[in-house]
Amino acid sequence: MCTDLDGTLLSDDKSISKENIDAIEYFKSEGGAFTFVTGRMPFFAKSIYDTVVPNAPFVCINGGGIYDHVKCQYVWAQIMSRESLKLVDYVVERVEDVGVQINALDKIYFCKENLAQKVFREVTGVPNNVADYKNISVDFAKILFVDHREEALLKVAQLLAEHPLSKDFDFIRSEKTLYEILPKGVHKGYGMKKLAGILGIDINKTIALGDYNNDIEMLRNAKVGIAVANACPEAKAVADRITVSNNEHAIAKTVEELEKGLLGL
Repeated sequence: MCTDLDGTLLSDDKSISKENIDAIEYFKSEGGAFTFVTGRMPFFAKSIYDTVVPNAPFVCINGGGIYDHVKCQYVWAQIMSRESLKLVDYVVERVEDVGVQINALDKIYFCKENLAQKVFREVTGVPNNVADYKNISVDFAKILFVDHREEALLKVAQLLAEHPLSKDFDFIRSEKTLYEILPKGVHKGYGMKKLAGILGIDINKTIALGDYNNDIEMLRNAKVGIAVANACPEAKAVADRITVSNNEHAIAKTVEELEKGLLGL
């Protein structure tokens, strides 16, 4: 079983309910493999995996990496081509004040500041590692454009779609304030299938839960894709089932339905 974090496993207040924790422990005790598939970096999910303790590596960076939280190392990661920086140039020249963030495998770099970036750091406590994106020498996994203005992110999406290099990368809306560039073919569904192969698990014995656009491919690729009640319309449209909201113990509900034989597995 794979679950998204924000808006799915986590309640709106970012807590994990006792009902969900107890259900996960029961699922693992019965031989199930439980883990996350998240857009977060490994260090940014540490408090969550310390609380829930998945019994398999988890997929991170929106499908761009698989991280073993026990060994504290990547099992696999997809590196972004540096050609992607040409797309950043194209956008920042045309969208005033849009924030730019580069996610390396173990660090977040803030490359162009705006209010949305500041709010993100205040909420999360992520260190303010400032760097010019043209001077980052380490491998990186994805690029994020960050803005509270919907019109700015829609303009970013339009510009990226029209660029000649767009065919070489994938793009995803992962949150209301984010628009991301990912390596071609990388998404949560790809990461989930990659993890299933590493673990030797039949993809036809998988369950995935999610709520947002970046969860769509994961819901499609799992044998049973479940959207929470608070999910966006696009995620609900591809899901096999709609369950309760993230504030109503969606993981516990899913384990209960699995136990009753209602999921067809």
